[in-house]
Amino acid sequence: MSLPPHAPSYYAASGLPQPARPPLQGAVEADVCIIGAGYTGLSTALHLAEAGLRVVVLEAARVGWGASGRNGGQLVHSYSRDIDVIEARHGPEAARALGAMAFEGAAIIKARIAQYQLDCHFQPGGLFTALTARQVRQLEAHQALWERLGHRELALLDARETEAAVGSRRYRAGLLDRSTGHVHPLRLAQGEAMAFESLGGVIHEGTAVTRIDRGEPAIVHTAQGQVKARFVVVACNAYIGQLEPQLAARAMPCGTQVIATEPLGDRFPEVLPSNWCVEDCNFLLDYFRLSADRRLLYGGGVVYGARDPAHIEAVIRPKLLRTFPQLRDVRIDHAWTGNFLLTLSRLPQVGRLSDNLYFSQGCSGHGVTFTHLIGRVLAEAIRGQAERFDAFASLPHLPFPGGRLFRVPFTALGALYYDLRDRLGI
Repeated sequence: MSLPPHAPSYYAASGLPQPARPPLQGAVEADVCIIGAGYTGLSTALHLAEAGLRVVVLEAARVGWGASGRNGGQLVHSYSRDIDVIEARHGPEAARALGAMAFEGAAIIKARIAQYQLDCHFQPGGLFTALTARQVRQLEAHQALWERLGHRELALLDARETEAAVGSRRYRAGLLDRSTGHVHPLRLAQGEAMAFESLGGVIHEGTAVTRIDRGEPAIVHTAQGQVKARFVVVACNAYIGQLEPQLAARAMPCGTQVIATEPLGDRFPEVLPSNWCVEDCNFLLDYFRLSADRRLLYGGGVVYGARDPAHIEAVIRPKLLRTFPQLRDVRIDHAWTGNFLLTLSRLPQVGRLSDNLYFSQGCSGHGVTFTHLIGRVLAEAIRGQAERFDAFASLPHLPFPGGRLFRVPFTALGALYYDLRDRLGI
């Protein structure tokens, strides 16, 4: 059986060698069956395997095939709605609980890299940048909020300092977070998969799940086999399809695009001399960083559906040139798209579909760190410590207005509105 290829990304072209992971054949038993070998599934699996549980991971395509292997590779703290918004909407208790976990995901990733010697090109340092006076005030408020939560590794940079770090004159200020950084995201997923397997865990690629029979134990069915497990975790995010329609109806897959230039070599030493990753403060933000071989990886925007490479370059190259006009003749070697899962609240959806059937989805653009946090939290809940899990599970989630038929046009209209606000600086 041939596996679906990875997206035509720089990451796929520079990933780690991987072992064969044949499709599931026949019936097996496990303590936990996890559906999806992206960050959520792999993080949960690794925590559980470290605790001595028998874990089987089923993946319809390949390890890291979805958003986990296609994203910008930036470790960004907190959630897509920050703690002040959570407090205003859901009260001080929810804000305290989620605030206590807001910086944990990046720490888990860095600990995993050190513990398992993961070769994923980690580089420290992340920068939020402001293009308008209003956004400068937002950065100042952002710093104050996170410092109230005990996060002290921040520094506000003025326009000159930001230009020196980025190599662009676009920005009025920048907020440096020394505790974050950036990685090769597919190599991170691949390395975590091999760490899990080193502990006795099993991954079956090319193994789509066809249905889940509720019960104790639950039975997870595939085309050629089944897994009987005490617990099941659904970790499919934007690629869940119709496996669990009630989960698919709660959120919306959205596409984002990334391009990778040719290696810059020493031709443009002023481009990101800090080697920090960068994202701006716009609602439809741009994000960029250098790869280990000094390509500029640049992403941004949101579309509803995949695009071909020529279209992706046409969308992203103008953004790149607004930041780095000196790269007008640079060659684009890779262009790709991938889906992330957006919720109406912009907060992740976590919960149970039955007593032993768990799920997590809808990171809304903050998936790299949140998935690693929630993997630990899901493992805690499965082992009987559900307090932190319940802090997420108790958050209310409303459907998109107009149901599945109208969620895309309504959300696209909202994105256009906020894009206009960004352009006008209001």
